[in-house]
Amino acid sequence: MRDGGRITRAGRDGAMSTHEPGRSCPLHYRYRPADLAVSASERCEVLYVAGGLYGNVQALQRLIELFERERGDKRLVFNGDFHWFDIDADAFAQIQRGVLAFEATRGNVETELAAADASDGADADCGCAYPDWVDEGVVERSNRILARLRRAALATPGACDALRALPMWRRIDVAGCRVAIVHGDAQSLSGWGFAQEALRDAGARDTAARWFEQAQVDVFASSHTCLPVFAALGDGLLLNNGAAGMPNFSGAREGLVTRIATHPFNGPQRRFGVQRYGLHVDAVAIDYDHPAWQRSFLAQWPAGSDAHLSYAARIADGPDYRPADALRLNPSPPEM
Repeated sequence: MRDGGRITRAGRDGAMSTHEPGRSCPLHYRYRPADLAVSASERCEVLYVAGGLYGNVQALQRLIELFERERGDKRLVFNGDFHWFDIDADAFAQIQRGVLAFEATRGNVETELAAADASDGADADCGCAYPDWVDEGVVERSNRILARLRRAALATPGACDALRALPMWRRIDVAGCRVAIVHGDAQSLSGWGFAQEALRDAGARDTAARWFEQAQVDVFASSHTCLPVFAALGDGLLLNNGAAGMPNFSGAREGLVTRIATHPFNGPQRRFGVQRYGLHVDAVAIDYDHPAWQRSFLAQWPAGSDAHLSYAARIADGPDYRPADALRLNPSPPEM
């Protein structure tokens, strides 16, 4: 049943629990850090992790170009939310086909789309699990964006089945460095424990540092929270690439991908990084055709539409965020 913006559901004991679309974390999104303490399924010399492509076809094309220039044993993993703005059926199919030619995990967007063929379309939930600091208007618009995106998923044969088959996380080793690839954080596909905002709190950093120990990994590569942060947490290193398909810094018009490799990146696209575990760990710019992307975005989401209201300013000029805000190798960044 519905109570204002909330949906109340009966639990097994008959008690009513509150589910607020876009704010809550479904139980099937959750896992334990210890679940990630397994042997790697893959090993490589170069690993690209790209989260938050958000249906940007131009960014997908440019990312593949950058990846194909790499030498050695390499892997490209899309760690969720590769769909979002691509409500056009052709754009959706192009993103689906391009991403699934490589390795991928589900984000909250793909998880919700995976159930589209079993849904009546009511009570759309983007699955973002937005924290309190996110404005309610953003939450409501995200739920409506997801509802629009369902139509494109249903118009693409086999899309829901393919998304449903994707895992929530991956374990890959890069030359002995143990990497856990997640969408959100170490506890949930839509968790915000690796958000740059959360990691300004000392308690949140301590909790995140324990996740590395419980998961028995050196690196978490994540996305979901839409702003990048590379942070030292105990003996571990968090690498959140922010968004592969949107600008990440003020005045910038490029996405970011996380690169972990045995050798340096060769090109001007490196934005920041660190050498750790005998590896080169970098945020690499995806310098896609921005004018073409803006035209595509506006064709799908004209002025006044939900995605335009939430994202047009960032797509045009980037967020109020700088590379210096993202690189946090000091274990105790200033509180805000």
